[in-house]
Parts: sequence; structure tokens; C-alpha cells
Amino acid sequence: MPVSESRRIDALIAEIGSTTTVVSAFDGLHNPAAAGADGSPGAAAGGPCLLGQGTAPTSVADGDVTYGVNAARIDLERQIGRLEPKITVATSSAAGGLRMTVHGLTSKMTAMAAREAALGAGGVVEYQTAGVLRDADLAAIERARPGLILLAGGVDGGDTETVLANARRLAGLGIRPIVVYGGNASVAGEASRVLADAGFRVRLTSNVYPGVDQLDIVPARRVIHDAFEEHITHAPGMERIRESVTGTILPTPGAVLIAAEALAAHLGDLVVVDVGGATTDVHSVTDGSPEIAAISIDPQPHSKRTVEGDLGTFVSARHVAELIAAPERPDPLPP
Repeated sequence: MPVSESRRIDALIAEIGSTTTVVSAFDGLHNPAAAGADGSPGAAAGGPCLLGQGTAPTSVADGDVTYGVNAARIDLERQIGRLEPKITVATSSAAGGLRMTVHGLTSKMTAMAAREAALGAGGVVEYQTAGVLRDADLAAIERARPGLILLAGGVDGGDTETVLANARRLAGLGIRPIVVYGGNASVAGEASRVLADAGFRVRLTSNVYPGVDQLDIVPARRVIHDAFEEHITHAPGMERIRESVTGTILPTPGAVLIAAEALAAHLGDLVVVDVGGATTDVHSVTDGSPEIAAISIDPQPHSKRTVEGDLGTFVSARHVAELIAAPERPDPLPP
């Protein structure tokens, strides 16, 4: 293919990690999945195909994330030629990812539901409370510097005093992150007005815990994703990210969970372990054991994510090595 010609493909996806940026090229996304001669999907078989990947160091610390994205794309096109994608989308865990605090009425009910919604959306939960916010809680929220606060509390038609009190307390914060309200629907308007009048950008979603033993966190995940796209374009070093993409921008862990759900639709129950540069995420898509569900008193989402912040392979490789018993540690290779 002449250098001057560009190959039209379906999509470029930029994954902007905390340490590394990866740009991947895909084609055949709108064709039915088909297997090649060896049983694997491929462009020759007419199905979706990963054409190649390019990598570069993430450049948020340099003040402009697009340097790393462009360098990764150059690395990719050096391998497979110039590309003209129909759409370019991005996921990001850089610039601190989606730092969140979550607040509910009780730790085992609404606060738990809010946490599951936040984690499933790809958030990094920096602080969590249950009950009326104290002065110490407000100070902790300000130290956490969240990009988004998820405020929940009360089943629909239940307690209203706590979530309204918390809205008033949050209104006095010295920071102005986006607030997603996912609490008692009967006071959603009043709570959002309290926060909006104090200068907060407020997004409404369904109650994450609308009734006893009921979870409704998928709508909250979608609203959090939309709020993340608004937040990330104002994060230090990320202001020009919109110049590099034509489609959506998602938090990377949220995108991984969406991919896991799509894969589970074809394979059934599964667990996905996403080992990143700074953290390791474990995603599961399953209703779990019927025997355990029959005796459990806590409802669980069909799709969920946990995250371990000190088990990444780049930032924390030394920490992981120290956890391994000495006889089991690998020998370093000679130069």
C-alpha cells in the first residue's frame, strides 16, 4: 500500500493508562463474527479483527495527554500503515482516573449500592460514608478531591431527612465536583436544587436502592460515565483529549466491565482479571451460586468489579515482589 494512501477501518481505541497509552485498530466490527480456518476470528473470515496496537508513555505529566496518544498512533501506523478510522474512542485511568466519594443512609444498603454503582462505572472510591455527614467527613471529602460525588440514601418513599441533610452539608464544601443524585426519588428535585443553588453541577439517576433488597445500579453507571466524560476534559493534562477522539470517553475499568458483559453474553458466567500499571481489577459477570443466593441477605449485582490499588505491575512491581516468599521469587535475568 503506498505511504500516501490511508486504510479505512472501523475504529481506533485509545486506552490512556496511568503509565502507558495503547492505541488499537479494529475492523470488521459490523460484520457477523466468523471463525477462520484455525477457529479464531479474523479479517479474512469476515468477522471483527484486531489489526494492531501501538504504545507510548502516557503524557499527562507533561501537561498534554495528546502527546502520548499521537505517539502511540504513530507507533501503530509504523507497523500497519496509515489509518483512517470511522470513529476514534478513548478510555482513561490517567490523571487519577474517576476519583469518587459515595454517601448513603446505611452501610449495608444504600451506601453499599452506591459503592457498587461507582465501582461498576469504573470509579476509584476514595471515601465512603453512611448516615448524616459529620464535619470530619466533609474534611475527608475535600482531602480526597473527588471529580464526582454519588449521593444516595433512602428507599423510594422511605427516609428523606438523611439524604436532604447530606445535600445541605455537601453544599458547604469548598470544592465543586459533579454530584450524581441516586437516592430517594421523592426528594430528588429538592436535593438537586439545594446543590445546584450552591454552584454544583448535578446529574439525576434512578435510586440505586429503590426498595429493600433491591439494586438498580445500571442507570447510575450510565450517568456516571456521562459525567466522567465531562469531568475528564477538565482534568490537568487532559484538557485536549477531545481533540484526539470523535466518540465517547469512558473510564477504563468501566469499559472493561462493559466488554466483560458483552463476552459473558456469548460465553456465560466469567471472571476477568485486568492487570494494569498501577492497579489490578477483578470483574465478574454472574448471578452466583443459587445455594448462596438463597441464604444471602445482601443483594448482589449481576456484574461487579473490585479493585486492588497496590497490585499493579509497573508502579507497584517491587511491592508485589516483596509479597512473594523468598524461595518463590524469580531470579533476575542477566543484562
